[in-house]
Amino acid sequence: MTSNASSSPRATLSDVPRLLIVHHTPSPHMQEMFEALIAGATDPEIEGVEVVRRAALAVTPVDMLGADGYLLGTPANLGYMSGALKHAFDVCYYPCLDSTGGRPYGLYLHGNQGTEGAERAVESITTGMGWVKAAAPVIVSGAPTKADLQRCTELGATIAAQLML
Repeated sequence: MTSNASSSPRATLSDVPRLLIVHHTPSPHMQEMFEALIAGATDPEIEGVEVVRRAALAVTPVDMLGADGYLLGTPANLGYMSGALKHAFDVCYYPCLDSTGGRPYGLYLHGNQGTEGAERAVESITTGMGWVKAAAPVIVSGAPTKADLQRCTELGATIAAQLML
């Protein structure tokens, strides 16, 4: 067991805390945000944290159970999270429900309008899973600005740093 924010044992044998980034990155704007997030999570000053990236359609309950914290990325489609991120939650919800409570998470999302429903849906599911929002979400409308990308970098670094031993 690692000494981190997780109150539950992990499914892996590694002593290194693991940050799982579950993302749906279908657009150039989401790709820019994802890359900025990775830059923050893998900052050389953050030591002893393994960063694992999984596309939302490929994530498994084993991935979720093996993580100590989560970063979630989604576009806002028609006012809701992407179907891909919803699929990730559907596949992992029950296997992880009693084992991942108390773990920190962060959210970044992109939409051209109406992002509130997507944010609310993710918060509802993560609350149901017992996860703890560890930073304010990064929500971007339109093309990400330099300041938006900096906020993504800071989000990645913030969540990763909380997992350091």
